[in-house]
Amino acid sequence: MAKMNFTPADKLIDDVWGKVGTPERDAMEAQLKEEMQAYFVGEAIKKARLKQNLTQEELGERVGVKRSQICKLESGKSSITLSTMSRVFKALGIATATLDLGIAGKVALW
Repeated sequence: MAKMNFTPADKLIDDVWGKVGTPERDAMEAQLKEEMQAYFVGEAIKKARLKQNLTQEELGERVGVKRSQICKLESGKSSITLSTMSRVFKALGIATATLDLGIAGKVALW
């Protein structure tokens, strides 16, 4: 039986995205963080929409956008501005929201 050589995942990541602390790696990690945040916001929108038995088209009509935009937001494929987030969640009946800034406190978004 042939001997298998394994490469640690950390080495593969370093080879593809650069070493920790390099501009390339920092940019990649920032992009990944932004994409994860968009995904989680999209999941919250989808969960609230489904809880109300709304289609993407119906939510889009409430917000004033096309179904395709709601689809992009829910899938995390489109960045969402604070004003759009406010319109979407208000259309879902979520009248208030706060941003938790840790030791700096909480800020009312709408």
